[in-house]
Amino acid sequence: MSKSATQRIRYLRTRDGVQLAWAEAGAGPTLIKAANWLTHLEYEWKSPVWRHWIRFFSEHFRFVRHDERGCGMTDWNVGDLSFARWVEDLEALVEVVGSKEPFALLGISQGTATCAAYAVKHAERVSRLVVYGGYAPRTCRRGDPEKDRLYQALIDLTRLGWGKDNPAFRQIFTSRFIPEATNEQVDSFNDLCRKTTSPEIAARLLEARATIDVVELLDKVRVPTLVLHSRNDDVVPISEGHILAARIPGAQFVELDSKNHILLETEPAWERFCGEVLDFMGLKDAVRGEDAAFDSLTTREKEVLTLITQGLGNAEIAQRLSISEKTVRNHVSNLFDKLGVWTRAQAMVFAHDRGFPAR
Repeated sequence: MSKSATQRIRYLRTRDGVQLAWAEAGAGPTLIKAANWLTHLEYEWKSPVWRHWIRFFSEHFRFVRHDERGCGMTDWNVGDLSFARWVEDLEALVEVVGSKEPFALLGISQGTATCAAYAVKHAERVSRLVVYGGYAPRTCRRGDPEKDRLYQALIDLTRLGWGKDNPAFRQIFTSRFIPEATNEQVDSFNDLCRKTTSPEIAARLLEARATIDVVELLDKVRVPTLVLHSRNDDVVPISEGHILAARIPGAQFVELDSKNHILLETEPAWERFCGEVLDFMGLKDAVRGEDAAFDSLTTREKEVLTLITQGLGNAEIAQRLSISEKTVRNHVSNLFDKLGVWTRAQAMVFAHDRGFPAR
């Protein structure tokens, strides 16, 4: 993760009293990611498996993500781990994020189902939907008894061996999620899994994931959708991506040449993923720092300028970036001096004419 990048971690309280941890990083159009299998907001930030994902999205968006109930920095001791609660938690997150404009949703793996359910229920709030490695039908309805037995065995194994010091139990998951990983990445993912939740909760989450079934909702999704899937994904077969793309009206489908369920930074498929997402989001030609006029701005000043171009006032910028209004005023004054403008309107025109925000 770049030394200049920062994330801001906060908490919200859900309707049933769970303290849910969420984080945001970057500035620009809002992109909210639904929770996926075993996250930890702090550990992911430096993880060699996840940090390039966070860096990519936070360089181009106001990137918001959260730890689902039972995981990471969110409360672990919760009774309800149902899919319905996951959707309600995403709704609660959206409310505290406070995006005035329609925002994009990102669903990875089972997060796809949560995003689809939210997009159907709140179509007016969602601008675009990006899904990767996703699935919609319930695991035991995939018509493969052998895989059903394997899934149940994984649940049993999780209860028995997840929390042990020996990583062999967790390695079973890691080898399927990132089969082409380096030793460093494997060790990091094993450690992340162990620190993220308890054996019992991990097993319960697996059981809950086996009940996800939103196939009948897919044809009700009315937002532009991009579906990306790795060709040889062993965790979620590419046929699941085909189902999503076929059932969601007008969805675009991209097949990525990879075996990994979590794309690694060094593989060509990751570069293509980034390009396809930027193209879909209308940011294909925007490259951060492309215009030398903005080279003198600090990372924070660029964030402030980005929010100015969105029409936010100083108070709103202060709230968004978790800094004081006085600090915002100082940043605004500095960037005005560096750009040679006198007013916010001039700054907006200057930025627009030079393709800023540079993503």
